[in-house]
Amino acid sequence: MVAKFLLKPYHRLSFPILPSTIRLAPHSKPSSILFTITSRAAAAAATDITQLHAAGSPLPYGPSLQKGTIPSQSFRDFNQEEACEDSLDEESFARVFRISALRVPSKDCFALENRLRGHLLNWPRVCNVARVPGDEVEDDVAELIGSRNGSRESGEVEGFETLGRRIYGKAEGDGEPLSGVLYRERLAKTFNSQGFVNFRNLAKISRPKKRKKREANENRDENRDGNREGGVKRNKFAVVEVIEDEEREGEDLRGLLGDEFKGRRWRGSTRLLLLDDSYAEKCLEDLPEAVKAVLKEGQRDGTSSVELVSCTLTLFYDYWSMNEILEALLPKGMIVPSAFETVGHIAHLNLREEHLPYKKLIAKVILDKNKPKIQTVVNKIDMIHSDYRTMQLEVLAGNYSLVTTVVENGLRFSVDLATVYWNSRLATERQRLLSGFTRNDVVCDVFCGVGPIAISAAKIVKRVYANDLNPDAIEYLERNIVLNKLDRKIQVFNMDGRRFIKSLFASEKALSITQVVMNLPNDAAEFLDAFRGIYGDKPKGMMHALPVIHVYGFSKARDPEFDFHERIRIALSEVAVQVEMRRVRLVAPGKWMLCATFTLPQSVAFARTMAFKDQI
Repeated sequence: MVAKFLLKPYHRLSFPILPSTIRLAPHSKPSSILFTITSRAAAAAATDITQLHAAGSPLPYGPSLQKGTIPSQSFRDFNQEEACEDSLDEESFARVFRISALRVPSKDCFALENRLRGHLLNWPRVCNVARVPGDEVEDDVAELIGSRNGSRESGEVEGFETLGRRIYGKAEGDGEPLSGVLYRERLAKTFNSQGFVNFRNLAKISRPKKRKKREANENRDENRDGNREGGVKRNKFAVVEVIEDEEREGEDLRGLLGDEFKGRRWRGSTRLLLLDDSYAEKCLEDLPEAVKAVLKEGQRDGTSSVELVSCTLTLFYDYWSMNEILEALLPKGMIVPSAFETVGHIAHLNLREEHLPYKKLIAKVILDKNKPKIQTVVNKIDMIHSDYRTMQLEVLAGNYSLVTTVVENGLRFSVDLATVYWNSRLATERQRLLSGFTRNDVVCDVFCGVGPIAISAAKIVKRVYANDLNPDAIEYLERNIVLNKLDRKIQVFNMDGRRFIKSLFASEKALSITQVVMNLPNDAAEFLDAFRGIYGDKPKGMMHALPVIHVYGFSKARDPEFDFHERIRIALSEVAVQVEMRRVRLVAPGKWMLCATFTLPQSVAFARTMAFKDQI
């Protein structure tokens, strides 16, 4: 028998009252999850995995892959050979947990949930209360069904049969008009091509929305893919089985609530409150006083409106987090590679050598647990050696497109990781640098790349001169300038950094430049010698202010600030350089990325002029 459950957060959740199975299909919004219930006995054959872990080590509270049992019909041992063969058995991550629940009237559910707040399940992404839509009947319809105590007086039976005839469109024979809802349902069943002409409103209601229709087709394809009879189905969130000793006898409610209600008596709208998992194996006498008080208060007129039921909760692969899956897959003691850089739809990994035999598995888990945001997983296989700062990347999972769009500071950047360089981890540093610019500044970006600093600065400053040696980076820079509508404030150059500095400062633009950015950490400090004597042919009286230079670099020294400062002084051939040093981030063990900010000294800027006067 089949019925549908709608799971909502907190007190608006429910489960069925009879032996039934609840399958939870994942949706894009966690606040609304669809359940489907099919009647079947609880899984008796299961493998207990609690003993598979070290004795004496306390297990974490709540659901865990180290707790519960594994369904024997779907379990297949995962070993290291399978991991090396890039295979991932999602069904082996199913875990079954025994829990208990209180079936209560819906009108009392909210009050009882507050009273039992500390005794409910309270597991992540598993709600404490469930609702059965088929169990919801309006008061005027409930009067036709009969009283909740199960009496079968002649009037009630007659009313129930009358309701059945009305549902199947035979109410006219009883002399009662068919309700609007039932009339529309009957029209929908007999709807044909003429109906779209005669009943335009009904046609509009009957036609599903495009979005809902597309989601329904996707869910149907997912359910069809990988499913097999009798096994644990993929793409499912959880399965809950409510176990009772015997079937209840009552009215045949198939005509009202569906074929799954055969042999059941409708008792009114009900809810299920899931109790803490520690109460699963306890008898009624061992339950806390708060739970026993609720059960006692539910006894009225010899019958109980609140009852205790036993359940099994099965959590599938889709429930577990990325770290939990990777911790179970990788050998014990290996560091879980849970951190990665996100560039648009691409997840960029830097796997260690010990992770390489499991790289396909790691990529698949990351892709599964971060869809639809992540569509491609890549790994850097070599260090950056080229002058264009391009990385050697290997696609491990997903599509093979490395062209993506990144949104940063409200701006959009098109990036091709195969031909240009991008580092999302420097977004905070770029924002810090931009915060020091004003609308009167003119910025010179010597190594601009695709323009994360140049384009962002153009939103603030008066003018930007952007340069890069990589022609592919310049192509994407020009695309991004047009994409963000800043083509009037940025002038683009494609030349060597040293040549660009000398050419730009030799022109009339030199007097207006106030900020110089040199974001090439590996080599930027060596380009500082290009600033020596850049104003040698200009009189000092023409200079309003010398430019402020922001240069980035790496250092593996014990004192990285002192080491980077020494490299700057050597490149400028000047000892007295007042430098403000800042550590940006630790890029590797013992290797720091630093940013040095200083005003270009006059002795460096006018070096040639001063040397010429000394000769005279």
